[in-house]
Formats: sequence, structure tokens, C-alpha cells
Amino acid sequence: MAGNGKIRSDVKPGLEVDIVLKQDQRTGKTTRGIVKDLLTNSPQHPHGIKVRLQDGQVGRVQNIISSGSQ
Repeated sequence: MAGNGKIRSDVKPGLEVDIVLKQDQRTGKTTRGIVKDLLTNSPQHPHGIKVRLQDGQVGRVQNIISSGSQ
């Protein structure tokens, strides 16, 4: 169930995702991690749903890598 991270219902805590950190938005460099919290409340966002990873980094989801334990 890989997705592109722009639809909130596709992004859930525990998923492995690639995010773009605020400081990397110009370069598009991605960071991989596990979703801890969803920070975007709207159902979708054109730049990706904003999340906090388990290590505390915050960014917008670019790709969903795996659906975790499912």
C-alpha cells in the first residue's frame, strides 16, 4: 500500500516514510524514518502531510515506503 504521502488517511503512525525536512525543501533531500505523529489536520496537502518521526524530526511525507506491521 505505498502512496505518495499527500492524503492524510494514507499516513499512519508506525509507517516507514521518506520526508523532506524544512531545511531540505530547496534541495528536495529526503530523510527516512518511522511516523510518530501526524501534524497536518487537513485531509490532504499538495506538498505532503506534515509528520513527526520517532526520532523527533519534522517534515512533509514524500513517499510511503512500507505499511509497518501490516
